[in-house]
Amino acid sequence: MKTRNPIIHAACACGLLFTTQSGFAQGSLTPPGAPAPTMKTLAQIEPRTPISSAPFTITNSGSYYLTTNVTVSSGDGITIATNNVTLDLSGFTIASTASPATGIGVLLAGGCMNVAILNGFVVGAVTNNAGVYAGSGFGYGIYYSAGYPSNVRVSRISVSGCQHDGINLYVVNSVLVELCNVNMVGGIGILGETVYHSTALNCGDTGITSRTADDCNVFGAGSVGINCGRANNCAGWSSNSYGLFATTANNCSGTSYNGQGINAIVANNCLGTSATNCGLFVGSSATGCYGYSSRGTGLSAKIASSCYGYSDFSTGLSATIANSCVGTGSPALSVTNKYNMP
Repeated sequence: MKTRNPIIHAACACGLLFTTQSGFAQGSLTPPGAPAPTMKTLAQIEPRTPISSAPFTITNSGSYYLTTNVTVSSGDGITIATNNVTLDLSGFTIASTASPATGIGVLLAGGCMNVAILNGFVVGAVTNNAGVYAGSGFGYGIYYSAGYPSNVRVSRISVSGCQHDGINLYVVNSVLVELCNVNMVGGIGILGETVYHSTALNCGDTGITSRTADDCNVFGAGSVGINCGRANNCAGWSSNSYGLFATTANNCSGTSYNGQGINAIVANNCLGTSATNCGLFVGSSATGCYGYSSRGTGLSAKIASSCYGYSDFSTGLSATIANSCVGTGSPALSVTNKYNMP
C-alpha cells in the first residue's frame, strides 16, 4: 500500500489556497478622503446675529449675541423693539460711562413678548454714600417702556452700579428671573413675577419683589428685603422695614433693625429677628417658628404651634391659641388659650 507524502500534500493545499485568493480583484489602498460632516453647525441650527458695538436696536425677531464688551457714553445699551428675541451676552459686559447715570442697559420697548436675556453683565459705577446713590453708569440695568413685557426670561445676568432699579420687568405676565445677581442699585433690586435662585445686595429700595420667590437672598435693602406672595427657602435683610414680607413663608429667615423681621399670613419653619420691633409677626398660623426681638415682641401669631419666642425687654411669645410653645421674655407668654404648655 502506497502512502501519501504529508509534505507534498500540504504544499498542494497551500498552492490551491494561494491560487484561489489570487483570483479576487484587488481594490485601491488609497483612502477616498476625509469623511464628510454629518452634524449641523450651531449657525445652521440656530442662525444668530452678532453684536459688536452699542447702542444697538433689535428690530427683527431672532437670536443675537455679543462678541465683545460694549460701552455707551450716554443713553441705552441694547434695545429690544420686537417679539421673539433671544439676546445672549455670551459672558460679556454692557457698560455705560454716562455721568450722571442715565439710560438703560437692556431696554424692552413696546410691550415685547417671548424674550430671553442670558449670560452676562450690565455694569455702571454708581455707589452708595451714606444712603445717597450717585455716580456714572446706567439708570436701570434691565427695564421696559411703553407697555409691560410678557413671557420673558432673564437668566444668569449680573447687574451692578445703577442709579435706580437693577432688573425690573414688572410683577405679572410670566416674567421669570433666575440665577441672577444685583448689587449696588439705588432702587429695586429685582422685580418679576417669579424669581428663583437670585441675590440682591445693597439696594436703596426693596431687594426682591415677586409673586413667588424660591431660594433667594437679600442683604442690605433700604426698604423691604423680600416682598412676595409666596417665599420658599429665602432670606431677607432690611434696615428700615420688613426683612421678609409674604403671604406664605416656608423655611425662610428675615432680619430687620427698625422693622419686623418677618411679616406673613402663614409661616412654617421660619426665623424672624428684629432689634426694635416684632421678630416674627404672623397674621394667621405659625408652625415650627422662632422669633427674637431685642425690644419688641419675639413672636406674635394668631395660632402658634411648636414655636419659640424670645425678647430681651418685652413679650417673648404672644398668641390667641398656642400649642406646644415656649416663650422667654417679660412677660414670657401672652397667650389666651394654651395647650400642651405651662
